[in-house]
Amino acid sequence: MDRAGTAAFRGDLVAGLSGRVIEIGAGNGRMFSHYPPEVREVVAVEPERRLRAAAERAARSAPVSVTVVDGLAEALPAGTGEFDAAVLALVLCTVPDQAGALAEVSRVLRPGGELRFFEHVAAAEASRLHRAQRLVDATLWPKLFAGCHTSRDTVGAIRAAGFQIEQLRRFRFPATSNSPSAPCAHGRATRPA
Repeated sequence: MDRAGTAAFRGDLVAGLSGRVIEIGAGNGRMFSHYPPEVREVVAVEPERRLRAAAERAARSAPVSVTVVDGLAEALPAGTGEFDAAVLALVLCTVPDQAGALAEVSRVLRPGGELRFFEHVAAAEASRLHRAQRLVDATLWPKLFAGCHTSRDTVGAIRAAGFQIEQLRRFRFPATSNSPSAPCAHGRATRPA
């Protein structure tokens, strides 16, 4: 997927960040190589043991300081207001409690801190693809694809958590795909002061 364009989305996601960053659902650490040198430290949270081990290996060659820790999005191992930015990449579709995870992100961000996100999202409400998303989410899709729920209104959940969306781009990836996971949102939001 990185060769198909995901790497470019990851790079855009973290461009311009600085200070302390928390990355939630770090997976195998594919994001680490994209952080700009202005980032002083990344705390990468990953609950799955094998992915966390891969992230620890990736952290060794990252261009910035990365500490990989065990933890859940709904109970982040961090203090209140500790971070300048939070990064979520293809994780909010998988967390069991999306509202709880976003409340935790808000808690660990300083007032005015940024939330950067790149997520699978629900297609337009009345579309055939949205109906297909709801159908596959009710069947085996989440079990087959690491808990991914394709029909979540993630952008709405980010707003409902109190974030102000500053930049938002919706697209399909791959562009010509009708896969339930093709609708994506890429953006930047701010935790109000």
